[in-house]
Amino acid sequence: MELLINEPDTLAQEMIETMGQAAEICLRHEGIDPEGVEISLSFVTAEEIHELNRQYRGVDSVTDVLSFPLLEDLNELYDTEEGSSEEDEPVALGDVVICLERAEEQAEEFGHSREREIVYLFTHSVLHLLGYDHMEEEEKQEMRSREEEVMTELGLSR
Repeated sequence: MELLINEPDTLAQEMIETMGQAAEICLRHEGIDPEGVEISLSFVTAEEIHELNRQYRGVDSVTDVLSFPLLEDLNELYDTEEGSSEEDEPVALGDVVICLERAEEQAEEFGHSREREIVYLFTHSVLHLLGYDHMEEEEKQEMRSREEEVMTELGLSR
């Protein structure tokens, strides 16, 4: 799994590795081989995410994270009997955009670490890239359950 970060110096290498592990856990839970996947991760200001939220979702407010899936059909990511060759280009799953300012505010509000909040937001967004949503109560419960499984496996549960 390749994590493409717009500003890699924004976070400690350990946190970047934890985020990569979170993505790999999400992918494996879905039966997807992480080796053939890449995810783009960008960190933006509150003003930038506000504009993106307004432009792409029609919501005129700051948010913590946005997900931009690039695949309509996730079937090309699922393991096949043939497997994939190492020469194949990774498949771009999508883009994750996180507002660090908002993440830090939320970490303080919820009384947990900055790392936990950022990794949680990233995990939440990766699940969106994989087709999860939380518009309906049943979907919301399934997504929250997946998030907690990943966070627990990483040792970052509440």
